[in-house]
Amino acid sequence: MTIRLGYGTNGLTDLRLDDALGLLADLGYDGVGLTLDHMHLDPLAPDLAARTRHVAGRLGRLGLGVTVETGARYVLDPRRKHGPSLLDPDPEARAARTRLLLRAVDVAADLGAHAVHCFSGITPPETSPDTAWQRLTDALAPVLDAAARTGVPLAIEPEPGHLLATLSDFHHLRDLSGDPEPLGLTLDIGHCQCLEPAAPVDCVRAAAPWLRHVQIEDMRRGVHEHLPFGEGEIDFPPVLDALGDTGYRGLTVVELPRHSHAGPELARSSIEFLRDRIPSKSSKGATPCR
Repeated sequence: MTIRLGYGTNGLTDLRLDDALGLLADLGYDGVGLTLDHMHLDPLAPDLAARTRHVAGRLGRLGLGVTVETGARYVLDPRRKHGPSLLDPDPEARAARTRLLLRAVDVAADLGAHAVHCFSGITPPETSPDTAWQRLTDALAPVLDAAARTGVPLAIEPEPGHLLATLSDFHHLRDLSGDPEPLGLTLDIGHCQCLEPAAPVDCVRAAAPWLRHVQIEDMRRGVHEHLPFGEGEIDFPPVLDALGDTGYRGLTVVELPRHSHAGPELARSSIEFLRDRIPSKSSKGATPCR
């Protein structure tokens, strides 16, 4: 039973990427959740291949695993948070998001990442559920093909307020898509506390067969606010015990995207908090899954 801890770069946006990676290695993290954004491996800037090689080398020298995350707020549109989405009414806008995900899959393959994270987006006004689900499945189809080609699974995240908001919604997407092997799940432990009818520990057990990426933070019931550990309501030892028992060998990434102003200190306190609550059977250094 092994839990491999990471920290998300979306909570370290005040640091240069090289500095952020060095900090995480010094603190003893096993890896990093790398959000492709303008300040950290910009997916739209020139010389992406060369910059990706540099990051891959840095990760290798530091001994850090990596998951590629695609939740940058304004990477595609400087005026619309997370826009355009996979549900956008404009086909060209949806295609822009699909292209970003395709690029993320290629970057992930070059970095040796164990998964690429994504989410559905919010259903646009005056859009029926059937239309929204059809847009989502169509937009993800080429991304799933790329995931199959590279061997890097796509891990979609149930996000409060989005079309795909719950574990039940994830299974609906699986059914609509024909249950493709590259389609996996990003489970956010805080989101389970916020929204799911089951307790977080039960969500972990139920999600186990499809886990490809895990995010973790504290949260309160009914309030979608990512909180530092100890400021919410989650009882973490049973959750971590259940996670270790699943056989999941990817990263469990601390997700505090609104706390970059205190990122270095929270990275330190977060790993201390989690280490104190991980069952003693868990150990560092397992080989990540692909």
